[in-house]
Amino acid sequence: MIKEWETVKTEDLGNYRVFQLQAVERISPRTGNKHRFFKIQSSDWVNIMPITADGRVVMVRQYRHGNSEITLEVPGGMVDEGEDPMISALRELREETGYEGVNPQKIGQVAPNPALFDNICHSYTVENVQKVGEQEFDSAEDIEIELVPLTEIPNMIASGAITHALTINAYYFYQQHLQQNINTEK
Repeated sequence: MIKEWETVKTEDLGNYRVFQLQAVERISPRTGNKHRFFKIQSSDWVNIMPITADGRVVMVRQYRHGNSEITLEVPGGMVDEGEDPMISALRELREETGYEGVNPQKIGQVAPNPALFDNICHSYTVENVQKVGEQEFDSAEDIEIELVPLTEIPNMIASGAITHALTINAYYFYQQHLQQNINTEK
């Protein structure tokens, strides 16, 4: 039976604006041996499936420094300290795209990579989005908006046009959300 590991020591290794790095020493409950692990502490993240009245997803295309590629993904970002994740999602949508909508709903959440990260990514959807203003991103962001028919998303995932794991996850949650709504209407 799997058991939790006892933490012996935690050492802060650095604060890097969007995350903090820690070394954690823990004891294996199976062997009794000590092991050192690295943990990335980060605020929670949000992403949002913004759907237009005609069934298109407002997506963003941007350069990602981790994989050195331009990616197509849904809007998202970090939850500010003390901020409700839904408010963060709506703020990120507005800042990154200039779009707003109605009926925001939480559709799921995941632990993005529990082997390293301690945070949660909250997924939301908002309906009937429309452009209400200009983009308001910071100086380290260059974002292009792309309206993608919802029906094309599965093929774009299958072909590798969409590779961002959290975007794929948000799409899955959105499909589950639609299915639940169909089932409750019956």
